Amino acid sequence: MKIYIVGGAVRDCLLGRPVSDRDWVVVGATPEQMAAQGYLPVGRDFPVFLHPETREEYALARTERKSGRGYRGFVVQTSPEVTLEEDLARRDLTINAIAASADWARSGAVFDPYNGQRDLQQRVLRHVTDAFREDPVRILRVARFAARFTDFSIAPETLQLMREMVAHGEADHLVAERVWQELSRGLMEEAPSRMLTVLRDCGALAVVLPEVERLWGVPQRAEYHPEICTGAHLLLVLDMAARLNAPLAVRFACLTHDLGKATTPAHVLPRHIGHEERSAQLLKGLAARLRVPTDCRETADVVAREHGNIHRSGELGAAALVRLLERCDAIRKPERFADILLACECDARGRLGLEESSYPQRQRLGAALEAVQSVATNLIAANAASAGVSGPKVGEMIHAARVKAVAAWLAAAPTSEA
Repeated sequence: MKIYIVGGAVRDCLLGRPVSDRDWVVVGATPEQMAAQGYLPVGRDFPVFLHPETREEYALARTERKSGRGYRGFVVQTSPEVTLEEDLARRDLTINAIAASADWARSGAVFDPYNGQRDLQQRVLRHVTDAFREDPVRILRVARFAARFTDFSIAPETLQLMREMVAHGEADHLVAERVWQELSRGLMEEAPSRMLTVLRDCGALAVVLPEVERLWGVPQRAEYHPEICTGAHLLLVLDMAARLNAPLAVRFACLTHDLGKATTPAHVLPRHIGHEERSAQLLKGLAARLRVPTDCRETADVVAREHGNIHRSGELGAAALVRLLERCDAIRKPERFADILLACECDARGRLGLEESSYPQRQRLGAALEAVQSVATNLIAANAASAGVSGPKVGEMIHAARVKAVAAWLAAAPTSEA
């Protein structure tokens, strides 16, 4: 029995990046031998064990053979005869097919049969073998790694292989859970725009996110969007979200906020009247198809519907500001509203040449919300009850008090804040 550390831990260590998770491969062992040494079996599809002390995962060396379409159609073979090189051959990229002995820190011994170290030095994402084509999830993974390793390029032969996989319909068999898993991780990388660019270059974006792919080539008014192309704008918005360290819900909202621009009638272009509501409708189908988590879906819905109004909120008076806050459910969910405002800032600053511009709407609406929150709604409700008032009338009284509070704030605030 020999134990090796493999994959991302070795790659990141060689790159000088922090190592978070460590994956281990065991060569020359049986499940019975692992159990006898105290390892806890947890693998459903192939033998994976938890270390009795560290709880890290140890997988028996295995080979995989394609038996159907999609990422589930595999026959897995594990036996003590499977070699380390055979196990590494099934991995996606050469930079992830490097192994090291368990005492690597002391011995420095690295096993690199597919020249992963060379590709690390040359900053290239390259597939290990032609078996790459057997798993369409690898298309998404390459795109995600491109978003993480921003100075890496994709080997031409690997990009061509990805295009062939899409052309042969392999991407059609990606399941929602895996698409969302890779998409969400890619959105959280340093340059999420690169993920979309790679997916578009190989044709997969039109398969997994057709609503997004249609944004390319759709013009916008140059006086508001110097980049003109809606797809180019989207890339700038996503990278601004990464720059501002936005959470996943914000980044997903940025991804979907302008979907409706792809459905603007040709005779209306480059204007996009009513695209906000169309974006929200398209978002519903996308989110349902990918089974997007509720927090991401709800944040994105408000951003899609209201980002235009939030951008124009500097022109709004007290009553309109309160109505906007109520539509955004800001009073009940102030933390989510903060995310909504951040997404809108990413949208505003995700424009060519406007990356360093300020976004006073975020501060102004935050202050307006504070004014609304200062209203003692329980006291208003109690006074209404004493006066025999109930039902919608109480809500109208609370709304009026909130408008009055915002009006007072507007009157007292410096011009730059109001």
